Amino acid sequence: MLANVSGLQSKLKLIDNSKLFQGFVIFVIVVSALSIGAHTYHLPRWMEQSLVLLDIGITVFFAIEIVIRFLASDGPKKFFGNGWNIFDTIIVIGSLIPAGGSAILLARLLRIFRVLRLVSMIPELRMLVNALLKAIPRMGYIALLMFVIFYIYGAIGSMLFAHINDFLWGDVSVAMLTLFRVSTFESWTSVMYETMAVYPLSWIYYLSFIFLTAFVFLNMMVGAVLDVMTQETAAMRLEEAPAIKDAEKPASSGEIAELKAQIAEMKTLLMQQKA
Repeated sequence: MLANVSGLQSKLKLIDNSKLFQGFVIFVIVVSALSIGAHTYHLPRWMEQSLVLLDIGITVFFAIEIVIRFLASDGPKKFFGNGWNIFDTIIVIGSLIPAGGSAILLARLLRIFRVLRLVSMIPELRMLVNALLKAIPRMGYIALLMFVIFYIYGAIGSMLFAHINDFLWGDVSVAMLTLFRVSTFESWTSVMYETMAVYPLSWIYYLSFIFLTAFVFLNMMVGAVLDVMTQETAAMRLEEAPAIKDAEKPASSGEIAELKAQIAEMKTLLMQQKA
């Protein structure tokens, strides 16, 4: 019984690790994304019914695929120890909600998130997402510093320009929204020229703010992400290196001797059968 279970698990591992199977899963994810997008168009009734059947087939396939991955793993603890497996399981379970009745909107939203499974299937995308998540603490400190700069410039702008345009500079919160508009370069020159009509040197205020936010802090954000991404790339290469070395490592003399002994034993058995 245990031998049968072990043999089944070995077969499921071969299926799960197969490049062909993984490629087919990616193909189904892409088809699922296209079918979700097709639902947003006004289609003939026969095509809508075909998409419903296709969605049912995709949902069943994802359920079978997650079961194969679960059975191929070395126990529930090992399977759920991987955050990506937990994410995939939640998405698949959510997709099993019937797309009808009062839960139709929730079911459709959960089916949209099936596209994110593409991230869990491609190692490079997983690396990018992991790098982004690990960079969030650093980005948080940069964002906090940006908020301080926004607040200071917002307070100054409210004090200086409130009498020029109360709608844009009436208080600190509104002034910070105006500065956010300036930092995105959305018609910021019209805001600047309006204040320059009263304060000719107010351009210094805008240019110094843009220099800090659009150039300094943006590059700091990019640098933080790139630094973490470099570390994640190095870690991924280190994980792949032992497997490559083991695959390229020549057999030892002991392994060769054991293989020769097995061959000799097989030859003896064949000779006995012929006799």
